[in-house]
Amino acid sequence: MNFATRFAPSPTGPLHLGHAYSALLAHDMATAAGGLFHLRIDDLDQSRSRTSWEEQIYDDLAWLGINWPHPVWRQSDRLPTYRAALDQLWHRGLLYPCTCTRADIRAAASAPQEGAPLHGPDGLIYPGTCRPDAPPTGPMPDMPLRLDMRRALAAAGTPVAFTETGAGPEGETGHIEPADMITSVGDVALARPGMGASYHLSIVCDDAEQQITHVIRGQDLFSATQIHVLLQRLLDLPTPVYHHHRLIRDDTGKRLAKRDDARAIATYRDEGKTPADIRAMVGL
Repeated sequence: MNFATRFAPSPTGPLHLGHAYSALLAHDMATAAGGLFHLRIDDLDQSRSRTSWEEQIYDDLAWLGINWPHPVWRQSDRLPTYRAALDQLWHRGLLYPCTCTRADIRAAASAPQEGAPLHGPDGLIYPGTCRPDAPPTGPMPDMPLRLDMRRALAAAGTPVAFTETGAGPEGETGHIEPADMITSVGDVALARPGMGASYHLSIVCDDAEQQITHVIRGQDLFSATQIHVLLQRLLDLPTPVYHHHRLIRDDTGKRLAKRDDARAIATYRDEGKTPADIRAMVGL
């Protein structure tokens, strides 16, 4: 397969116009290339995922004219795969357990070093409170785990880079500076409590196993791509081509969110809009 892409929404609320644009663009690009469009369900957060939202995802996308191979992958079914990847990183000395709560991290991050950013692609940049001086040994514990960014970059060896056919929010391309990853990304969480794995680890494993060649997604995820490419290098997985597209925003310029039900696809359907109307509304 020369072109395979995917759309991986979370069943935690209604799909809105931003989702419609991303799914339609990916589906159009796959169709034009004679390739495949996969649908995946990102339901690692079982506390927020709902079967009713998942069913509405299927209904909304089918109404838009999008089709996909079956069965659909659910990330909650793939925890053993993610565990195996974590185990591989653990035995290379690249992970360490972390007992910090979000409140702990907020408190420690409230006094960042001068010139250092406060937030990164994984949220608040972790200050390294639990980072050990030497890699932990023994069996991997069943608890939250973080990637030791310094050791991971050293293990990756050659420069981490990717091909970008779209652009980041400031026109960035696929060049990654290791020093920037240490200061602006930090030790990201790869195993989270109650979820088994983080978003970053799960999509890297899924993209590789589904042989995804092109990742098409919004510019808001551009900064996370450096994490994904680093994990691909560490796990000896292929790096897809990335295409980060513009975001659909409201009248004030704010990026749409799932709580913005007024712009939900289902709402427009109920109002009598057609799939062609939705395409026009998002500029396709």
